[in-house]
Amino acid sequence: MDTAKLELAAQRYREAVEALEGARLDLRAEAVAALSQDGVQPDDQAEVARITGWSRADLLALLEEAPGGPRR
Repeated sequence: MDTAKLELAAQRYREAVEALEGARLDLRAEAVAALSQDGVQPDDQAEVARITGWSRADLLALLEEAPGGPRR
């Protein structure tokens, strides 16, 4: 049995999962940073929601999980 293509596909999959997880962590960190700045307005929250595709509830949950606790 020739498994070279299977091994290649499995490796590409593992690399894609790692890249996706890295991007997810980066996006979460950048969203928290944007929402944690002094003077953040509701329009700023709406812009972060638009860019990320996350709801306001998602953003509030993200802030709750962030080190340092909730910031609204």
